[in-house]
Amino acid sequence: MNATSRFSTSVQAHLAVAVFCLGLLACATVAQAAERAAVIDIYGSGQNKAAISLAQPLGLSGAAAPPEGATLQKYLQQNLSILPFLRLISGSDIPGGDRLNGYKLEEVDFKRFQLVGSDYLVTAGWPEGSRSVELRAFQVFTGKLLVGKSYTDLSADKLPMVADMFCEALMEVLTGHGEFFRSTLAFVRNTGGGSSNIFTIRPTGRELKQLTTLKGQCMSPSWSPDGRLIAFTFITDRRHLLGVVDVASGRVNTYKLPTNTIISPTFTSGGKIAVSLSSGDVTDIVLLNSSFQVERKLVQNGAINVSPRFDRSGSKMAYVSDRAGGPQVFMGEQRLTYEGSYNTDPSVSPDGDLVAFTRRTSDGFRIFIHDMASGRDTQASTGPGSDEQPAFAPDGYFLAFVSTRSGPRQIFLTTRQANDAVALPLGGEAIFPAWFVPGK
Repeated sequence: MNATSRFSTSVQAHLAVAVFCLGLLACATVAQAAERAAVIDIYGSGQNKAAISLAQPLGLSGAAAPPEGATLQKYLQQNLSILPFLRLISGSDIPGGDRLNGYKLEEVDFKRFQLVGSDYLVTAGWPEGSRSVELRAFQVFTGKLLVGKSYTDLSADKLPMVADMFCEALMEVLTGHGEFFRSTLAFVRNTGGGSSNIFTIRPTGRELKQLTTLKGQCMSPSWSPDGRLIAFTFITDRRHLLGVVDVASGRVNTYKLPTNTIISPTFTSGGKIAVSLSSGDVTDIVLLNSSFQVERKLVQNGAINVSPRFDRSGSKMAYVSDRAGGPQVFMGEQRLTYEGSYNTDPSVSPDGDLVAFTRRTSDGFRIFIHDMASGRDTQASTGPGSDEQPAFAPDGYFLAFVSTRSGPRQIFLTTRQANDAVALPLGGEAIFPAWFVPGK
């Protein structure tokens, strides 16, 4: 059972979530707000940052909130600071400060937030001490309630997930997509002694879990469509193996395949695995059946063909081939990249409209995005250091990649519009990012 499922069970037993509306805005429920057109078009061009303020958490009648209030506020700030379409306004910049007389609608002084250009305001009220919190998000210039949620029967260990759930609801209302705060990243980290293993973590930097403890090199993790399994390449001092780990139990199975070179396995939308197998100077992309035996060849042309990656439907597969003399990105028989002599690491957006990839430039390796409609390539990262291994998030907006710009290899986050990269708080070296998001 993944972290989200475990928490959902806990929510049913311990955390009562109620959507509430206040005063004249009683009809503006979260569900109604989510059904409206997105306030912020994160997929459009020329994206501007909206400003958001967080009022100080309060108790009843403007009293001080319990210590848990400051802790939850910190989690909310961390979450919102990751979002490239939002700009947090410091409380010290607000005329009269960010402490209100109360957290209820009629007690909110929107004017002070209007003066500093805040578009949105988040308030937190703790009516029953540390056991209950009410979180609201308003449009500052209209006073409209965008999100209103009450979380009860709290404990300190639930505060991070409360922050994630509220930020998911807020992002859903603002953009139409909140999957980011439900997602999990798989990645690879060096575990010493010449070994590297598979880890998972939330993109907010919480719930770090080591899935494998193998003696050897784990590479290129890929989630099954249901999030139950992760496939990867496992390299020992003797051979390459296909590794498959059960995410819930941590149980690892390894499989010998017909050749000793196994490269970049990836799950298809149907739950099978596409993988590159090498024989001599030729590397073909094959499809494995549910028993991890070769079912058929997907790409066979006498060249080196690696790194198969699919869109959400499974109908579009990008991959790398050297049939043109050097590594270039293809989709089917269509060559996508022509600039540069070294283009690798494709990742297809869920809708199949974009393909992110790594290009070697005179300034080092950089991330580019190919638009399937126009055929144009757009540079999505600028360094310093080297940028590689892009991976589209399930929402098709965020793009994770590996960079050495801060020294050791870490995972950074940008977007399809190439927003300034933000380091994900993963606590150290991380490579080969791979996303999963469960259904609602």
